[in-house]
Amino acid sequence: MALGRVFPTFTQFHLTLCPSLQSSTVRKTFLARSSNGQGHSSNGSVSVQKKKTFPGKPEADVVIIGSGIAGLCCAGLLARYGQNVLVLESHDLPGGAAHSFEIKDYKFDSGPSLFSGFQSRGPQANPLAQVLDALGESLPCAKYDSWKVYIPEGEFLSRIGPTEFFKDLEKYASPDAVREWQKLLDAVLPLSAAAMALPPLSIRGDFGVLSTAAVRYAPSLLKSFAQMGPQGALGATKLLRPFSEIIDSLELKDPFIRNWVDLLSFLLAGVKTNGILSAEMVYMFAEWYKPGCCLEYPLHGSGAIVDALVHGMKKFGGRLSLGSHVEKIVIENGCATGVKLRSGQLVRAKKAVVSNASMWDTLKLLPKEVVPKSYVDRINMTQQCESFMHLHLGFASEGISEDLGIHHIVVNDWERGVDADQNVVLISVPSVLSPDLAPPGKHVLHAYMPGTEPFGQWEGLDRRSTEYKNLKAERSEVMWRAVERVLGAGFSREKCEVKLVGTPLTHQRFLRRHRGTYGPAIQAGKDSFPGHSTPIPQLYCCGDSTFPGIGVPAVAASGAIVANSLVSVSQHSQLLDAIGI
Repeated sequence: MALGRVFPTFTQFHLTLCPSLQSSTVRKTFLARSSNGQGHSSNGSVSVQKKKTFPGKPEADVVIIGSGIAGLCCAGLLARYGQNVLVLESHDLPGGAAHSFEIKDYKFDSGPSLFSGFQSRGPQANPLAQVLDALGESLPCAKYDSWKVYIPEGEFLSRIGPTEFFKDLEKYASPDAVREWQKLLDAVLPLSAAAMALPPLSIRGDFGVLSTAAVRYAPSLLKSFAQMGPQGALGATKLLRPFSEIIDSLELKDPFIRNWVDLLSFLLAGVKTNGILSAEMVYMFAEWYKPGCCLEYPLHGSGAIVDALVHGMKKFGGRLSLGSHVEKIVIENGCATGVKLRSGQLVRAKKAVVSNASMWDTLKLLPKEVVPKSYVDRINMTQQCESFMHLHLGFASEGISEDLGIHHIVVNDWERGVDADQNVVLISVPSVLSPDLAPPGKHVLHAYMPGTEPFGQWEGLDRRSTEYKNLKAERSEVMWRAVERVLGAGFSREKCEVKLVGTPLTHQRFLRRHRGTYGPAIQAGKDSFPGHSTPIPQLYCCGDSTFPGIGVPAVAASGAIVANSLVSVSQHSQLLDAIGI
């Protein structure tokens, strides 16, 4: 789930400065390996040294804990701003939950696989594309315009674009569904101008945002409202409300339409329409249902994204240290001044520490006595998404359809809801677009159930026990059946050369995610993300626990916002000028 873009709000910023220092960064390191204990190796073009010691002095202006997408975006921009930045990563590979790994010459994506907007430029671009543009990095992609859908009503190739989906509705739904879908497009697409008028890269965490965002983009915002007319402008006020409110206001009642929009919302942010911001869905509709739209997959896999970010950061002098596990954040005189590694090494941060760990995992890095109880209570009371089940396969392409697409989505039962466990399976076969990900004549496949696998039934199990192995076999069966449905009779699970099953305990152990969670389950309109600042001066957070939230575009934006907040308004404005937004 990596589609979409984010719509920032001015209610999400405030900084707490230490009397003598400015801003900071710290994140917890992500570590991801295969569930059978086999190590992973990088499949990208960037060369990184796998060593326990780190390059240069044990100090930096900004120390960043973890090399996930958010941490790397933050580090890359800070390096471009001229800051001395050091990223500390516990794993022997960079990328966090988005890293790639290799087994028997099969190169797997560990996490996100559904992307769009990498090739876009300007104010309306994907935040990650804007960061790569700022770093002078390109990301070659294969383009495609469809994904295969397997639902209780049947199976069909769903093409994105303004007209193709109507044919599917006519066949699998009803005339009412066709009319309601048109009604939804007529209401939503005009709102996209307002949703896309304020680039996330213009946001910062202090009152300088009035210059870099409010004033700078006021003309485009006003123009978009004027073009929409009074009724459209009134509708734009709902952009920061749950998307379900727009659906309800349009009196959309067709079950297929409501189920389908819930599915799109779930793919985008891990929640249904009653939990996602309207702005996110509006932007997704603009990317999927306007003329000329397409989906993209980075050639050489998701690891190419990580490689590009690492290369861009290093190009501007940023440093990355792998195998450097942060054990705690050092607090002196009430301010975050560095981190202590498991090895005992102290790494100083002159300006800031930024944590790209989840909100719950960041707490574990802090001395209990320095964190206000109100902050601890808020974090501990925040609802979490559930965890994942993963299936990584490497197999021969013989007997598999030659027109096999890259993405497939299986929904077993609409009545249970798209967020129910064991109900929705996402399948990616990226080797159909990037053949180098598998040996000649072979395919690589990643199937997963995102954010729906309950952690409770796994908690406390010994990973070496028969009970754990039996539960893995039981809970992965729904993915195997989905894969067999997608690949057809020519596929045999017994003949797979690589078979890896990942569980919530895999997420917890190797991604260092609290309870293996996908992130906070924050409902739009009912609660808000905690943001990037913390009660501790010079300690900041980026990633899926902060505004704007879950998903690749959102975490990229969060890393950029923190980086922008640590430099002057003039430096920030110069960057926006340089990349043409």
